[in-house]
Amino acid sequence: MAASLVRLKVTLDHVEPMVMRRVVVPWRIRLSRLHEVLQAAMGWTNTHLYEFQIRDVGFGLPDQEWGDGPIDARKVSLLSAIQDTGAKSFKYHYDFGDGWTHSIKIERTFPIVALGDPMLIEATGRCPPEDVGGPWGYQEFREALADPSHERHAELAEWWGAKDFDPNNAAFADLNRAVEDLIAKWARRSRRKT
Repeated sequence: MAASLVRLKVTLDHVEPMVMRRVVVPWRIRLSRLHEVLQAAMGWTNTHLYEFQIRDVGFGLPDQEWGDGPIDARKVSLLSAIQDTGAKSFKYHYDFGDGWTHSIKIERTFPIVALGDPMLIEATGRCPPEDVGGPWGYQEFREALADPSHERHAELAEWWGAKDFDPNNAAFADLNRAVEDLIAKWARRSRRKT
């Protein structure tokens, strides 16, 4: 398993229409980097805290003030977290204020071919805007934009910057470019270290 790739199905919970991504990543990817891949693939902006919940174990960015926080995601690979817990699926929480929860299922493993960089292979549904208020705020956002007589229509249209929001348009090309840009950024950092 160590020298292989894994395909993950990532579904945003409590959101209609469905928002789903399939990504392929190396088993040895650090959870902090998996977080970055998920941010790019989903269309999030990486401006909030996150945590992976694998069985009863949390992985994220520890906070010295909290003391008993999550295990440092920068120091744990997906492979080791899965081997330690035996999980076949897990949760990814993003933006604790809005409460976005993603269900991640391990679908398949592959031998590494070529470089073995993370890649987005499928995208369904548009990711909600950041800071919209979680799944329930997202529902109201969509209703308000679609209905000019809604009491919050003008406010949310101004906040969003447009009247149109197509929840079915995943914009795969843009998401794919974001994942590719992330990989290029990692490569530049790697070259600077050598």
